[in-house]
Amino acid sequence: MADFPELKNDLLLRAARGETVERVPVWVMRQAGRYLPEFRATREKHDFFTICRTPELACEVTLQPLARFDLDAAIIFSDILVVPQAMGMTVEMVKGKGPHFPERLDSPEDMKKLSLSVDVDKELGYVFSAISLTRRRLEGKVPLIGFCGAPWTLMSYMIEGGGSNTISRAKAWLYRHKDASHQLLQAITDVCVEYLEGQVKAGAQALQVFESHAGILGTKQFEEFSLLYLTQIANKLRERLQQSGLPNVPLIVFAKGAHYALPDLGSSGYDVVGIDWTHDPSEARRAVGGGVCLQGNLDPCALYGSKEDIVGRVQEMVRGFGRQSWIANLGHGIYPDMDPEHLKVFVDSVHSLSQQSV
Repeated sequence: MADFPELKNDLLLRAARGETVERVPVWVMRQAGRYLPEFRATREKHDFFTICRTPELACEVTLQPLARFDLDAAIIFSDILVVPQAMGMTVEMVKGKGPHFPERLDSPEDMKKLSLSVDVDKELGYVFSAISLTRRRLEGKVPLIGFCGAPWTLMSYMIEGGGSNTISRAKAWLYRHKDASHQLLQAITDVCVEYLEGQVKAGAQALQVFESHAGILGTKQFEEFSLLYLTQIANKLRERLQQSGLPNVPLIVFAKGAHYALPDLGSSGYDVVGIDWTHDPSEARRAVGGGVCLQGNLDPCALYGSKEDIVGRVQEMVRGFGRQSWIANLGHGIYPDMDPEHLKVFVDSVHSLSQQSV
C-alpha cells in the first residue's frame, strides 16, 4: 500500500473518527450511476456486470462524478450482489426491472447448490483490482470507499430472486427455517468479512455495509437476523485487519428503515451510522449516543425541487446535524432521472454552509 498517492483531502476520514473538521464532508450513494450522461454512454456499450468485472471500466465510472462535483469521497463502482454471484448464484441485471436471479433459493435444500466456502480472491479479485487501480487514478484527491451488502439484505435477494415490496418469501424462511436461515446468514457473513478485508488490502480507505432491507423486519427479527451479523462483521473485520497489519479504516453501517434500532446500531462497532430521510437528525444523534458519527440524510426527491429550495434544505440539515461528526449524504441512492446540476447545488451548499473556523 506504500505506493498509493498521498491523500490530500481526509475530511471524510476525520469526520468518521469524530475528529474536528473545517467543513462537513459530502458524498452521495449511487453517485456513479444512470443520472450521469457519461455513465449512460458507458452503459450503452457494456453490460452492467461487465463494467463491475472489468477494472478499467469500474475505475472509469467511479471517477466520473469526481470530474463533475466537489465530492469528498469516491465509492468503488460495483454491486452488492457480487457476493451471491461469488457463492455460485447467477444474477442478471434486466433493463427496466433490476436484478434477477434465474434460480432463486426456494427451500433450504437449494443451499446445497451454493458455495458456502468461497475463494474470495479468485471470485472477487476483479473488485480488488478495480480498487487498487482507482486508488492510484484518484491521485490522493479524496478517499476511496469500499462496500458490501449486509447478510440479511443479500439473503433476501437470494430467496426473492430479485426486488420485492414485501420480501415475504425471505421473511417466511425466518419463521419456517430458522436454523437454515442462520446457516445461510453465517455463510454470507464469513464471505463479507473476507471480502471487506480484501478491499482494505487493495486500497479502500473506508467501508460501508448496506442493510437496505432492514425496515422490513420487526425489532426482534432485526436483532436476531440482522444486528447479530452486522455486529459480527464489524468485530471480526477489525480483528482480521489488526492481525494482517492493515489500516483500521472507518466502518459505516446503513440500515434503511431501522428507526427502532439506532441505539443498537450506535453500539454495534461501526464508526458511522447512516440514516435515511425519515429520521430527525437531532433525535438520531441522541439515539446513537456520543462518539458515533452520523451520515445522511436528505430525501433524494428533494433534488427534484428548485435550487433555492435545495440550499434551504441544506441549511436545515446543518442546523439539525451540527458541523461535526456528520458526513452529509442522501437518505438513499440518487435516482436515475435526477438533474446533475441539482446534485451540484447540494454538494456545494454543504461545503459553503458548513464552513467554520477551527
